[in-house]
Amino acid sequence: MKIGIPRALIHWKYPVFWEDFFKNLGVEVLVSPKTNKEIVQIGSRISDPETCFSVKVFFGHLLWLEGKVDFIFIPRLKTNKQKFEYCPKLFALPDLANILTKTPILTANFDCRREKFEKTLEGLGGKINKSKDEVKEAARKAFLKEIEYEAKNQEEFLGKIKSEKKKKIILISHPYNLYDDYVNLKVEDRLKKLGVEPFFIDRAPSPRRSSAGSGTDDGLPIRDYPDFHWEFGREIMEKTEEVLNYGFSGAIEISSFQCGCDAVLKEFVERKIKRKKVPFLYLIIDEQTGEAGFQTRLEAFVDTLK
Repeated sequence: MKIGIPRALIHWKYPVFWEDFFKNLGVEVLVSPKTNKEIVQIGSRISDPETCFSVKVFFGHLLWLEGKVDFIFIPRLKTNKQKFEYCPKLFALPDLANILTKTPILTANFDCRREKFEKTLEGLGGKINKSKDEVKEAARKAFLKEIEYEAKNQEEFLGKIKSEKKKKIILISHPYNLYDDYVNLKVEDRLKKLGVEPFFIDRAPSPRRSSAGSGTDDGLPIRDYPDFHWEFGREIMEKTEEVLNYGFSGAIEISSFQCGCDAVLKEFVERKIKRKKVPFLYLIIDEQTGEAGFQTRLEAFVDTLK
């Protein structure tokens, strides 16, 4: 049996777990290649005008996998373990994929308000004829690998913060924008060539919660932004609050065109950053984004840093 995983959206949220989980079950895994021009064109061609750029990219990866695997894995992510909701567009991905490809879709509803993540995994494993014990052991190993991966990233982030002498820029976005070099036009490399050091916000430690409490019931400082029910909204705002203590020279937020949630979130991210008097740049990316204009904006922004 061979299972395909699109290298887009959900893949970047759990870059280690899913691939390792299926491999631990003895399943062959094929992850689609890095995003390229052809993949973006395929996804854009089949999308309606209201589709956000990130979903267009996902569709391109989905169709690249068609006919190459027995199943394409697309989980329906609804709420996480903290009961926060994922982006609404992620809810519909398995249904849309069923329409767009003839390859069977392997999915499960991960809604932690209704059922524990581990319990849903058992049902998912059952669909490919794996026992509960096999699923439990495969998940245990995959969780450990994911934890090690995240710990290593945080350790490198903090170590680099302390040792780096160049001006530091925090890049704020979703993992599928931060880590896809084709999508973000190699923003990390471009900034390094301009003499500054970029840092990805998702690698920063989450704010520490005080056992005694410090302003709110959950032990976090009093928030000056809405109590978002979106998983990524809460995460980005909390980490933005945290990284502003690290002495960054500037902040860049990257958003996919037509992302309705980001359109709301951007106002609160910008307000929080500017209160700290940190220069802020907002970039919107899509399949039409030109490299020349993108580079010019980065150069102008870096020139303004003190």
